[in-house]
Amino acid sequence: MSTLEDSAPSAGPAPGASRRAIVVDDSRATRSLLRRLLTSMGFDVIEAGHGAEALEVLAAAEPVHLALVDWNMPVMDGLEFVKALRTHREYADMVVMMVSAESDQTKMARALMMGADEFVIKPLTAEILQVKLEMLEVRS
Repeated sequence: MSTLEDSAPSAGPAPGASRRAIVVDDSRATRSLLRRLLTSMGFDVIEAGHGAEALEVLAAAEPVHLALVDWNMPVMDGLEFVKALRTHREYADMVVMMVSAESDQTKMARALMMGADEFVIKPLTAEILQVKLEMLEVRS
């Protein structure tokens, strides 16, 4: 017999369940680096080379809790991806961190206004990533 509590949506994975992240970047080397950082922090990681591919990957994936997204990519850039992502209710709780070489304050503000939760300028180190994830209350 199911109770209302049993059918209520979860705020995240069950205790002990793995958190999932997607890395969206057109640079294979950057994706590899970010994958290693996230994996070392306990995340299961999937990858995409641009925003349109990321939307396809997300549609076929189990729930993803964190996205690290580059700004400058072909096909669909990071800003377009964030804007599209935020139109889907099923991704409303996903934490989105723009990880880009873009350092223009106006562009940073625009990304945040479009729905990114944080903006980090490359290069990203393990220490910076850990601090940002703690600040955003993202736990592996």
